[in-house]
Amino acid sequence: MNGLLAYISRRLGLTLLILLAVSFTVYLIFALLPYDPASLTCGKSCNDPGIIEANRHRLGYDKPFFEQYWIFIVGLFAGRDFGEGAAALHCAAPSFGYSFQQHACVTDLIFDALPVTLSLAIGSLILWLIVGVGLGIVAARFRGKIWDTLSTAFVLVGTSLPTFLTGLMLIVFLVIKLDWSPFPAGGYTAPDEDIVGWFLSMVLPWVTLAFAYAAIYTRFVRSQIIEISTEDYIRTARAKGLSDGIILGKHTMRAALAPIVTMAGLDFAGLLGGAILTEAVFNLPGMGRLSLNAVVDIDLPVIVGTTIFAAAIVVIMNAILDIVYAFIDPRVRV
Repeated sequence: MNGLLAYISRRLGLTLLILLAVSFTVYLIFALLPYDPASLTCGKSCNDPGIIEANRHRLGYDKPFFEQYWIFIVGLFAGRDFGEGAAALHCAAPSFGYSFQQHACVTDLIFDALPVTLSLAIGSLILWLIVGVGLGIVAARFRGKIWDTLSTAFVLVGTSLPTFLTGLMLIVFLVIKLDWSPFPAGGYTAPDEDIVGWFLSMVLPWVTLAFAYAAIYTRFVRSQIIEISTEDYIRTARAKGLSDGIILGKHTMRAALAPIVTMAGLDFAGLLGGAILTEAVFNLPGMGRLSLNAVVDIDLPVIVGTTIFAAAIVVIMNAILDIVYAFIDPRVRV
């Protein structure tokens, strides 16, 4: 138990260091961009020196870089005020900054977009795991037969087609050609407003995203099962007369589960940063569209905030998976 607690402490400490390094690197990169962030706060055509200078002071861009970064880190834990006196703008913790272009705290923009991306990620994760793992098992059990050939064709098509093309094809054939309109009149609908409308608005995005990932997981699961099936303990179980179903469920899949969970966890974390192409095709107001619009409008506070937020999710998910591994396999703690 002491070894496990020591491992968790080390892993959490390393995670904090990585998060600090990531935030500093991102902040430094955007500080080195050939843009004056203060001049972008009042629009691309802003040429009023007084407004630019006032916004520069309000956002703290008139301070040295390391002081700016320190204020940014403090704002993540304690919130941050932009400006002074009665005109000051307050962004509650965790504060990723303030967007003058959208007149909102970056954290509020992220939290408004996150439920949409979370809906997309969870639904597609469930779908691609069911299809990918299922087809991978079938392909491995019937290796060299028609089911294996069909799964190979599915993998080739799924990994070759980009998600935006898959989404457009679904819209063209299902919505335009077959006149099937699953989308509510107003586009995306929040689940707390209309659960049926929310489900209908997410069906095609789920299928689009799951199609690509399911192909990857089919190939991965197939190779894992075939490789594990050659292990000595699998041969021993087969020699004892155990059925293929018992061997697959109790031995093969148990060994293959760990890498599948790792892969799924990291893919899910990556999607929480925004599935830009899928969200753009289906006009979903999620993290991907928020990031894309920020890049187009050169909204630097939003770009910095969404980048650090997405990176933090991946780092934290990686740490969670490592700690779960430590519970499952004590050898990981060494």
